[in-house]
Amino acid sequence: MEKPIASLKSVPTIKGKKQNLFFKRLIQQRTLALMCIPFVIWAFIFKYLPLWGWTMAFQNFKPARSFAEQEWAGWRHFRLLFEDSTFYRVLRNTLVMSSINLVLGFITAITLALLLNELKNVIFKRVVQTVSYLPHFISWVVASSIVLTVLSPDGIINLLLMKFHLIDTPVLWMGKGEYFWGILGATEVWKNVGWNTIIYLAAITSIDPSQYEAAEIDGANRFKRMLYITLPGLKPVIIILLIMNLGSILESGFEPQYLLGNGMNMDYSENLDIFVLKYGLGMGNFSLGTAAGIFKTVVSFIFLFSANFVAKRMGESRLF
Repeated sequence: MEKPIASLKSVPTIKGKKQNLFFKRLIQQRTLALMCIPFVIWAFIFKYLPLWGWTMAFQNFKPARSFAEQEWAGWRHFRLLFEDSTFYRVLRNTLVMSSINLVLGFITAITLALLLNELKNVIFKRVVQTVSYLPHFISWVVASSIVLTVLSPDGIINLLLMKFHLIDTPVLWMGKGEYFWGILGATEVWKNVGWNTIIYLAAITSIDPSQYEAAEIDGANRFKRMLYITLPGLKPVIIILLIMNLGSILESGFEPQYLLGNGMNMDYSENLDIFVLKYGLGMGNFSLGTAAGIFKTVVSFIFLFSANFVAKRMGESRLF
């Protein structure tokens, strides 16, 4: 006599198994989960709860009115945003400055990490690391003051260029907009290159030392060991950081542009964050400022998911 077929209810589903596995791991790692609770609460209060304010972009928002009394405007402010020539100018500036910071940040940080890894003198290596890290801990107010002093008409840059007869008269560096992007890129590198090398140096320490020993036995010099062992070992970290940075491609910064910008270079220094500040608070057009902020967030999401999808299709490391 054949055995009766077991009922479907008695057969555990794949979804049920995954849920049981999740709760089992959660119980095993309950200490870490409890430690995360304050950060989850902080993220909810300061990152997700303020999203309610996005409704201002679809209203003719007036601060004195309650939510029920606000006049709804639909997509009007988004249309005004894309019809404004100023918006396209600040969008251009934002993309260019972000691209410059992205390229220079990656190249300089990876190069410095590779060079520091090759140093054999531990004391000299620590000194170089300390000197390169220090500018990161200087506030942008102080850093901007240093840059403005160095690039002033009687600053050290002009004095050196005149001493070597490269220029005849002092150059007003901060008065010419076409110089601003290069100055900002150099300032970002000076301030953050040392800090950005930390993660690459940490990744280098995880590379198996036996690979270097085998390459040295095979006759590979330092450059070849760097090229064929260290750089491939850094590849997963580089891709993950690249995806994360592409997700913030419209986050070119606020403080350096605001502090170094002036009326003479504003056509090149004004970015989306300053645009939001100017329209949102300066002119009281909260709805248009919120619409610009939403645009920036949506574009960042598109870049992030696109970069992650491309990395997945190529079989590389990815965020999710």
